[in-house]
Amino acid sequence: MLKSFLNPMLAACIVVLIVVSWMIGGNTEEPNYEFLPGMLYSIPYDSFAVNEHFPDGKTLQAPIPGTIPRGHMPLHYAATPEDAARAGNELQNLFTAEADFLQRGAKVYATFCIPCHGPGGRGDGPVARRGYPPPPSLFAENSLNMKDGQIFHVITYGQGNMPDYAAQVSPEDRWKVILHIRSLQEKEAAKLERNANETAPEGPASYQNASGSEESQL
Repeated sequence: MLKSFLNPMLAACIVVLIVVSWMIGGNTEEPNYEFLPGMLYSIPYDSFAVNEHFPDGKTLQAPIPGTIPRGHMPLHYAATPEDAARAGNELQNLFTAEADFLQRGAKVYATFCIPCHGPGGRGDGPVARRGYPPPPSLFAENSLNMKDGQIFHVITYGQGNMPDYAAQVSPEDRWKVILHIRSLQEKEAAKLERNANETAPEGPASYQNASGSEESQL
């Protein structure tokens, strides 16, 4: 009995709603009725606006002392030669010379290092060729003797005419570009060894004695 009464009532309500909607019509130039608009349109504070909810009246608050931003581990080194040497002894490259890491390092080098160091690492980049003091070759004795941690320190804090790249290059990319630098140095060393082997005389050298006959020089 109830079911036979409820179904016609629901059908009648639906018809009434359709008729009312048709009579009211829709105006696309006006927004619909908003329920609880305060939840939809919050009133945020501007970063530099006055904020009465904080004791200092500022919206933008300084980080809590001792906190570390996510993904930004601090480096407890100063921009000094002494700390650069200390970084060389304390920091180790966590990345290995895998293809993906080397490829990323080569890309970072091409973006940030080639302008001064040049594509081959000889200090002949376009910036250096136009009058800026050229950096030392990456194949110089001092560069070859630098440890990975010291190179990381130089990239992070700069050295001499080289500015710091801490803001431009992430710590992970700094380590990867070091892998690329080591790859360049290894290729140069292999090239020098190959050239030395090609120019070396075959067998023991010989000389002529006073009588004119050849003797081997050990």
